Amino acid sequence: MTKIGIIGGTRGMGNWFARFLEKEGHAVRVFGRNVSEANIAEMADTCQVVVVSVPMGATGEVIAKVGPHMRKASLLMDLTSLKRDSVKTMLETSVSEVIGCHPLFGPRINSIAGQNVVLCPARARKWLSWLTDIFEKNGAFVLAATPEKHDQMMAIVQGLNHFNTIMMGLVLSKAGVSLSELMKFATPGFRAKMEIMERVFCQNPGLYADILTMNPDIHRHIEAYEQDVAQLKKLICQGNSAGIADVIEKHASFFEVI
Repeated sequence: MTKIGIIGGTRGMGNWFARFLEKEGHAVRVFGRNVSEANIAEMADTCQVVVVSVPMGATGEVIAKVGPHMRKASLLMDLTSLKRDSVKTMLETSVSEVIGCHPLFGPRINSIAGQNVVLCPARARKWLSWLTDIFEKNGAFVLAATPEKHDQMMAIVQGLNHFNTIMMGLVLSKAGVSLSELMKFATPGFRAKMEIMERVFCQNPGLYADILTMNPDIHRHIEAYEQDVAQLKKLICQGNSAGIADVIEKHASFFEVI
């Protein structure tokens, strides 16, 4: 049994991770994001693993507080959506082992079977196999990556994806059609998109705002998005159906492996 402390474990992914680890038989202590310095020091002294799971904007500050208290044989890790800055801060402020961890799912799932988890092992001799085994034995797919590679991928998987969702939601809210009327005409695919928009707009807007503003890798994708919107708009206004089909066919090979 491993003693684990989670800062930010009262809700969201921190709370999900606490329950998950407790089911695995570990002793888990949960603290809110505003945990006191005294509790941080005591937790780092008594817990073999400390997990930081707070909003991205507060992650660096919390890591800087807990890092100096970590012991060399312990593990410091985080669950945030971006890894470059958090892993760098963990390495700089602690002597412990360091692993960046990003579960690629939300806290509403009941099982991680079939889900993806990215690990960014930065200083990990003892604890990497321990963490990997916990996820893999529960059916998750674990991928090791550098913090830089992780953030580059998240600029697309999360950043561009959420940007597109927000844009569609903004247009729908101005379309002059009520949601109840719109859903009477909804296809299954449209219903799925509406569920995603509901999560982005109504559950945790700050999270999505941080994802869009804190990852510099997203900038070039947004620029490409703007260029392609302008091109497609021009073809639509021209009534150029053949041109639109040609654009789609030109890029079809990218998706043929799915």
